[in-house]
Amino acid sequence: MARIETPRRVRGTQDIFGEDQRRFTQVLDTFDRVRRLYCFARVDLPVFEATEVFARSIGETTDVVSKEMYTFPDRGGDSLTLRPEFTAGIARAFLTEGWQQYAPLKLATSGAVFRYERPQKGRYRQFHQIDAEILGAPEPAADVELLVMADQLLRDLGIAEGVTLQLNTLGDAATREAWRTGLVAHFEAHRGELSEDSLTRLDKNPMRILDSKDPRDRPIADAAPDIDAFLTDEARAFFDAVTAGLDAAGVAWTRNARLVRGLDYYRHTAFEFVTDRLGAQGTVLAGGRYDGLVESLGGAPTAGVGWAAGVERLAMLLAEPRADVLDVIVALEDDGLSGLAFRVLKALRDAQFSADLIATGSPRKRYDKAMKVNAQVLASVTRDREGRAVINTRSAVQTETSVAVAAILEGVAQ
Repeated sequence: MARIETPRRVRGTQDIFGEDQRRFTQVLDTFDRVRRLYCFARVDLPVFEATEVFARSIGETTDVVSKEMYTFPDRGGDSLTLRPEFTAGIARAFLTEGWQQYAPLKLATSGAVFRYERPQKGRYRQFHQIDAEILGAPEPAADVELLVMADQLLRDLGIAEGVTLQLNTLGDAATREAWRTGLVAHFEAHRGELSEDSLTRLDKNPMRILDSKDPRDRPIADAAPDIDAFLTDEARAFFDAVTAGLDAAGVAWTRNARLVRGLDYYRHTAFEFVTDRLGAQGTVLAGGRYDGLVESLGGAPTAGVGWAAGVERLAMLLAEPRADVLDVIVALEDDGLSGLAFRVLKALRDAQFSADLIATGSPRKRYDKAMKVNAQVLASVTRDREGRAVINTRSAVQTETSVAVAAILEGVAQ
């Protein structure tokens, strides 16, 4: 008989279990609690969209669209793409579902995203993000709200120490146009010294040269003019309002004048929360204001600001994850009492107590197995010396849970 080869996990993907799953769940649970505190409505989006949603929003010249997206034709001939991020899909839904009537709209989501990139520590081709967005709010208060929310998320996860909020302004449309002109003039003067990628960016997206990691580009990029020389009075006032709001909320920040978002629809605030605990790729949460995004997808001019963070990267920063603690573990010590054991489980779960059953292996050893389970209460379903069915309970300390469980089991036993 031919040997059947075991399938392999696809490179760049992961199976999340055990301690990794506990870390993963802690991030998502904390995010869900924080987004409720800030009154962000949960939204869920399709895993795939029409390719044009990302080509028009993220930009065809970006690495994400040109190199990293998983794009394929469906049977009808349409080009579809597995989502590489959430913002574009949220903007598309804002238009197609008529959510403009609810603006300003505070939305949060999470789930799998897909990028074809070289797998490395904390980075996968299928990974997971949490995401928060505000649509229809042009005021700097929306930027402050999102940044304070992100700061609280990191603090509530216990990972804020050593994480720095880097902040910049990209100005308004007039600021960006003037800065772009100044950057083009600067880089044109050094055209012969730039890398091939930066020469391509010079024609299509010169701001992205400032992000270049190529050693040939760094001295030229570092000498490029800062945006501050081109800020309009309105743009400067907007940034001042954001920083004043952060100061009032007690959120520490530092200015990074080289922090940019290359696409034309980005405006005003750009930010990253950065740590040195994850190697060279130290960004754990990032975002900015994108007042031209909805318009780029065919909608009316609509203000937007948001951020996203990788769940896996946040989870890597967590301290020892919380161990799962059951309310009750039930040991079935007599197989003839399985019906009673099932009634015990049903009663406990109906009362909203987590409960599990040990009913496999030697009946004599089940109690010992139950003793090793991390549970507040141990209940054994057994018989006394006269052969009558009994339910015994044991807990290390008396708590509200142990008292309530004992009362429930007394009722089941009668």
